[in-house]
Amino acid sequence: MTPRRIELLGVPVDCVTMAQSVDFVEERVASGEGCAAVVAVNPEKIMRARVDPSLLESLRRASLLIPDGIGAVWGARLLANAEIGRVPGAELMPAICDRAAETGFSVFLFGAQEEVNAKAAEILPTRFPGLRIAGRRNGYVDADAMLGLIDEINQSGADVLFIALGSPRQEEWIDRYIGSLRVKAVQGVGGTFDVIAGRVQRAPAVFRRLNLEWFYRLLREPKRLWRQRVLLFFALAIIAERLKPKTD
Repeated sequence: MTPRRIELLGVPVDCVTMAQSVDFVEERVASGEGCAAVVAVNPEKIMRARVDPSLLESLRRASLLIPDGIGAVWGARLLANAEIGRVPGAELMPAICDRAAETGFSVFLFGAQEEVNAKAAEILPTRFPGLRIAGRRNGYVDADAMLGLIDEINQSGADVLFIALGSPRQEEWIDRYIGSLRVKAVQGVGGTFDVIAGRVQRAPAVFRRLNLEWFYRLLREPKRLWRQRVLLFFALAIIAERLKPKTD
C-alpha cells in the first residue's frame, strides 16, 4: 500500500485510516524491505516543523505519517478534500500488537522509565495472547551506549520497534539510526507506554468519540492552556490557507 501524501501548511501527512496503517506495518514485516518509519503528525508537530527544518526533513523521510490529531484530519479534509481518518498513535501501537499476536511477528519496546517499560512489557502479552516481546530497554541510554542498544535490538530478531522518547526526540532518534536497524518498522509512540502501564489515563471514550481528547486533557491540566494555544494558531493558519485566492 502506498498512501496518498499531502501537505498541510508545508508539512506532509498521509491519507490513511487505522486499518490501512496496521496493514502497512504488516506488509512491511512480510516484505522484508528496509525499515519503515511510522511517525505521528498532529497540529503541534506541524507548527513546530514549520520553524524546525530538521524536524520537517525527518518527517519527509518517514515511510508513513499518520494523522494523529483531529486537527490534522480536519485540515486535510478542508484543504485537500482528503479521505482520511484519525489514527491516534496510542491506538495504533495496540492495534499493531494485536496483529503481531495473530501473525507471529515480534516487537521490541524502547523508552520511558524502567518501571513503566517493564510494566508495559508485562501487560501487553496478557492483553494480546501470543504476542512475543523480543526485548525491551528503558529510555535512559547514554549517547555512547546507543550503538550497543542498536545491536541489542538487531540481535533480538524483533520485527517492529516501538520507541517512546517523546517528540521531537523520538523523531530525531529514528531519523538518525533507522539505517542501522534490522527491524522492519519503527513507530514513535510518545507516552503510550505510560498509558499501557496505567500511569496515565486516556480521556473517557465519549471524549475520544467526539474528538475532544485534547479538551479533556485541558480540563484535567489547566496549565496546558499555554501549550495548547498552538491549536488556535494552527486553526487560524488552516483557515487563512483555505481563504487564499486560487491561482491557475
